[in-house]
Amino acid sequence: MYEMADQSWREQPKVISPDVIEATCHNIAEHVDEHAIPQVSVVLHGGEPLLAGHRVVESVARRLHEHLADSTTLRLGIQTNGLLLDQEFLDIFRRWGIRVGVSLDGSEAGHDRHRRYRSGEGSHAQVVEKLKLLTEPENRSLYSGLLCVIDLENDPMETYAGLTACEPPAIDFLMPHGNWDKPPPGRTANRDDTPYADWLIPLFDHWYESMRNEPSVRIFEDIIDISLGIGRASETVGLAPMQVVVIETDGQIEQVDTLKSAFPDATKLGEHVSRSPLSNALWNPSIVARQLGLDALSPACLKCPIHNICGGGHFTHRYQSGTGFLNPSVYCPDLFALISHVTQRLRSDLGVSRRNGSAR
Repeated sequence: MYEMADQSWREQPKVISPDVIEATCHNIAEHVDEHAIPQVSVVLHGGEPLLAGHRVVESVARRLHEHLADSTTLRLGIQTNGLLLDQEFLDIFRRWGIRVGVSLDGSEAGHDRHRRYRSGEGSHAQVVEKLKLLTEPENRSLYSGLLCVIDLENDPMETYAGLTACEPPAIDFLMPHGNWDKPPPGRTANRDDTPYADWLIPLFDHWYESMRNEPSVRIFEDIIDISLGIGRASETVGLAPMQVVVIETDGQIEQVDTLKSAFPDATKLGEHVSRSPLSNALWNPSIVARQLGLDALSPACLKCPIHNICGGGHFTHRYQSGTGFLNPSVYCPDLFALISHVTQRLRSDLGVSRRNGSAR
């Protein structure tokens, strides 16, 4: 995202200020009271949020609790590369109930291909060493899981083995951000090519066949749950409405930051925490468009037999200049192949269960 279309991050403060922290907490509290919201999730994200330092991270958590603890259930999380994780941060996370997600791209070779220090040295060994802190008994409850960006150059089973070796409770595989104007690596205009599905399907089969001993894998569980009629909020698949706004370090209230990969100012709403209630975002046309479910899908998507499961894919990945977001995902062939494979396995197993049940 930081290397794609929107470069406005270069002009923003590196660290959120005390004034923006206070305005944000006050604004969320007013929104909770206005709409009687039973649960709020706040994720500290970046860049790299641990670069803000111990004092800033604890200040954000403390002020959120002071504003919200009496009126709603507050869930706090942080997404980090893990390199600055230390005992002082862990004490802060435990004190305020902050769950920790760590970015790790699998095995040493796969991770170090992209996640390097300026010296060129890979960071895998250091991240894995820090992850050991989260698997210690006193910290285990803080460990929310691993986030892995799919790289087609990495072997999927080797990647999965590298992730599971760190004992995560959950794994979230992300497809690289891209769109029809700037396709992601390996994604061509040939609709017969399904490189990302080909990468994920062997993982699904392994995970599905030994599910009781495996961590949660979000994309697989989302597809299964939606296929079975269980409601689930997911940006990757399904028709659930978008329920996220981003507060930037300068206090701007924006759409989800992945949209910065599409075009400059794609996230801008013209709202600020110091002068705009969060409710304003509810009525912004660009956010309303993401709440429309079936009505937001392109004609091509509506003709597809799995559109209720796929939901058009990640909104960000639908962008094309000229038609905006009224397109299938740039990952459409991959999503079709993956979802078809998962649902076929479900149908097969449910059919066996029903036959066995009727025989009894």
